[in-house]
Amino acid sequence: MTHPAHGRLRAVTTSASVLLCDNPSVMTLEGTNTWVLRAPGNEDCVVVDPGPRDEAHLQRVAALGRVVATVLTHGHDDHAEGARRFAEITGSTVHAVDPRLRLGTEGLPEGAVIAAAGVELRVLATPGHTGDSVCLVLDGDGEAGSVLTGDTVLGRGSTVIDPRTGELGDYLASLQRLAELAPGTTVLPGHGPELPDAGVVARQYLVHREQRLEQVRVALGTLGTAATARQVVELVYADVDPALWPAAEWSVQAQIRHLRSS
Repeated sequence: MTHPAHGRLRAVTTSASVLLCDNPSVMTLEGTNTWVLRAPGNEDCVVVDPGPRDEAHLQRVAALGRVVATVLTHGHDDHAEGARRFAEITGSTVHAVDPRLRLGTEGLPEGAVIAAAGVELRVLATPGHTGDSVCLVLDGDGEAGSVLTGDTVLGRGSTVIDPRTGELGDYLASLQRLAELAPGTTVLPGHGPELPDAGVVARQYLVHREQRLEQVRVALGTLGTAATARQVVELVYADVDPALWPAAEWSVQAQIRHLRSS
């Protein structure tokens, strides 16, 4: 079912508006949030996470102004698959940690600043969800600023750890970084609604992760250390909709690896 917000630009902060992509799912919630950033009165814009290769969505985003930079929070298809096509449409450069996704840029190293369209985005390296995940601090956006979190922090629910490139230890360290942002820093997530305070949410995520890790530790004690991630999920996530179990299995794989290496 199409969400009423699909295809409609919505202003969220002084400098950030969001266009919701029509790709809802268990993993993407209502869909991917494509963020459009610019200072008030500026016709240029910076686009964060153009989303999958959905031509209608990409064309809608391209029509919002001259795109002077495209930035990817990480390389999952629901955020980045459409980036190359979007660059063809707009002539924009593409900033990404993964060199395979970049176009005309040098990447997104820690502390780098992207200054364009009257805004400044400061890069925080926040691996964990994936190895190439970053958050982008938008300083001067309201009293405390805001932070675009990709999938590191979602607007609703919790984030999975992609066992192919993500690591739980890295993720916990990344959450700690977000917990130290200025009070009142608005969360602009890759999926779901914006949240009022990054530090509060990050600390809640940390508590949740520690609780889940302890549950997995106990489950391994019950099932045996050779238990599979699926067996652990069936025990620990017994009260969760089974449609979410494949995603939970990703995170449990990362948790088991973390426990066995610590």
